[in-house]
Amino acid sequence: MKLDSLHALNVERAARRAAMLVTDLDDGSQRVVREAEIPADPLADILVRRLASGKSGLVEVEGRQFFLTVQVPAVRLVLIGAVHISQALCPMATAVDLSVSVIDPRTAFATPERFPEVPLLPLWPDEALAGPVPPLDRYCAVAALTHDPKIDDPALIAALRAECFYVGALGSRKTHAARVERLSQAGLSPEQIARIEAPIGLDIGAVSPAEIAVSILAQIVSALRGGGPRAVKGGVPA
Repeated sequence: MKLDSLHALNVERAARRAAMLVTDLDDGSQRVVREAEIPADPLADILVRRLASGKSGLVEVEGRQFFLTVQVPAVRLVLIGAVHISQALCPMATAVDLSVSVIDPRTAFATPERFPEVPLLPLWPDEALAGPVPPLDRYCAVAALTHDPKIDDPALIAALRAECFYVGALGSRKTHAARVERLSQAGLSPEQIARIEAPIGLDIGAVSPAEIAVSILAQIVSALRGGGPRAVKGGVPA
């Protein structure tokens, strides 16, 4: 790999932006394609699919072979609420390589005993997201699970403004209608609010906390692989 290509990839990695190194195996030439540059690239369709899979590999285009080295930021899942659903969801999410953290100011719930080996922040979301938790971005998923607007709403507002690829919230349609009104009053646009998955999770008839956790994780994976941070406006997350 050429030094300038390595430097460009390191810059994108530090900024938590996806990028790809395209190597033409016929002539040895290389170029770095940043996520925002994908739509204009001659291999755009192939690059989009590779970015969605997160997998490097060999491709052939019109008789020429290219090796695509895919560099994608680690995907983070921030759970708002140290609830039973979160307890079930944490190990599942870790198993599919999501980096998980839990935020809940209610210290009776946010205990290491209930969440072993999980970064746990017994803080209000505003405090946690302003410092201890790395800044939210388009490679983050946020699930608000407390049913308490004082806790959930600030996290949802932060997630939508950060353009997180997945934003979900627990609650019935009636509960969500009231939430929409509050978020509108907080200055979010209808388009931003419409990005919230509510009621959260795929409709699989889930009843127990573990089943609801399965439905949430499936929805996150679907967003991630089907169009989350890989299918955005201008080239990647939209």
